[in-house]
Amino acid sequence: MNSISGDSSRERSARRRVRVLGVVVLAVIACVAAAVGGFAYLADDGSSNRADDEMTCCWESGATPAWMSEQIGIRIPKAASDRRAGYKTGSRHDTGLLVFTLSSQEANEYTSRLIRPGTKMIRNFHPEEKDYRPAAAFAHLELPEPEIFVEGLRRVSLCPDDLKTPEGRYLRRCVDLFAHEFKPGSTRIYVRSSIEPGLTPPPATST
Repeated sequence: MNSISGDSSRERSARRRVRVLGVVVLAVIACVAAAVGGFAYLADDGSSNRADDEMTCCWESGATPAWMSEQIGIRIPKAASDRRAGYKTGSRHDTGLLVFTLSSQEANEYTSRLIRPGTKMIRNFHPEEKDYRPAAAFAHLELPEPEIFVEGLRRVSLCPDDLKTPEGRYLRRCVDLFAHEFKPGSTRIYVRSSIEPGLTPPPATST
């Protein structure tokens, strides 16, 4: 009987140790999960902060549409309205933005004088997501990014090499150009250009 009682006592003791060990293991797993979750939250928060910093950092306040037009070599038609520009400095290259609005007929005439005969601006068959934010975003100019649109958008990339069209002969830098008919009869021209660091926009003037 003593042997049986002793065995039962040892079994109960072993089961208690197993239960205690199980509780300890679960507690450790819970702590590890909490730590991983915390690190992931901090990483996401840090990534979001870096993205926000990237969006707001390094914009030069004196970049007027007239100045940006001259630097890129994209002439703004006299009939253009809602002219906007931005210039962002970077470690490897700067970025110039230029935007203006024309009637859709004037926009078609303008782009036809810019690109080579036989070249067509293509549709945006692979649009970006609605929250797309490039490093130098048109959101800085309080406009949506042209890359997110499908309807009414045409795009083309141009470089000044041998571009001897009526408007292309003024082009000084490679550009990505977008034409977006954002409402019937009105087209917004977006221009983005990568520029070697070193340009200095004129001092901003108070209005």
